[in-house]
Amino acid sequence: MNPDQYTQEKGAPLGSSAYYALLRARASQRRGLTALFALRRELEETVEQTSDTAVGSAKLAWWQRELRTIDAGQPTHPVAIELRSQLDTANIGSTVEAFFEIADGFAMDLSQARYLDLPGLQQYVRKVGGAFSAVLAQQAKDGDGDKEWAFNAGVALMFAEIVRDIGDDARRGRIYIPISEMQQFNVTAADIINRRYSDNFTAMMKFQLERARTGLRDALSSASRATLKRQPVLRAQIAIALALLDEVEGEQYQVLHQRIALTPVRKLWVAFRATRFGI
Repeated sequence: MNPDQYTQEKGAPLGSSAYYALLRARASQRRGLTALFALRRELEETVEQTSDTAVGSAKLAWWQRELRTIDAGQPTHPVAIELRSQLDTANIGSTVEAFFEIADGFAMDLSQARYLDLPGLQQYVRKVGGAFSAVLAQQAKDGDGDKEWAFNAGVALMFAEIVRDIGDDARRGRIYIPISEMQQFNVTAADIINRRYSDNFTAMMKFQLERARTGLRDALSSASRATLKRQPVLRAQIAIALALLDEVEGEQYQVLHQRIALTPVRKLWVAFRATRFGI
């Protein structure tokens, strides 16, 4: 499998939200942006697919070495090769540095499965969500000025992902809702892991969903028309995430036993409508 094909299947498989968001990018930028999604996915899988901290740490260390080869011009992994070939040489150094921060974020998954409070969780969300979206924004022409906006948008997107994935994450032994907020709503880790729904759980999830939704809406309202035009991928991601949150709300927050998702056709339409008509 050549690097282009491998990267496409890893970063934006057919039917995924990333796939439909990336369709809104300029054709000349699509392969490079797809490689960024693929690299983030590779880092995520290093901790997602192992229960052994030592193995996960070794895999992340390997990727950190591979990141240095991207900048040096001698990568070996298909995703790294594709990234090196597609990105503007002038941006590679800053892109690599950003991915070191993203890797540090995923490394947090190897050392903790719970977060005491919101500030602790925000450290994780900023690294794996905010830093990644800032990298995406940087790849757009004249996009450096959008990095702060994109960072905040990425944080909101990550909070939306936490809402969607709470059941899947619990099955891997991780809960990304702060302990302080679980205590506030009288919900225990055992309730989540054992898929026990209750009025308290519903109230807690409504709180989590509204935080994500407010963050996404704030990102849209704070962006200039020029920024939204330069950043169609992030604009599409925000639209898809908002539609997904509506779906979760409509399903009464039943996210423990299932992964609620939009159909591919709906993702396609939401992404198209958002970037074409600004809705």
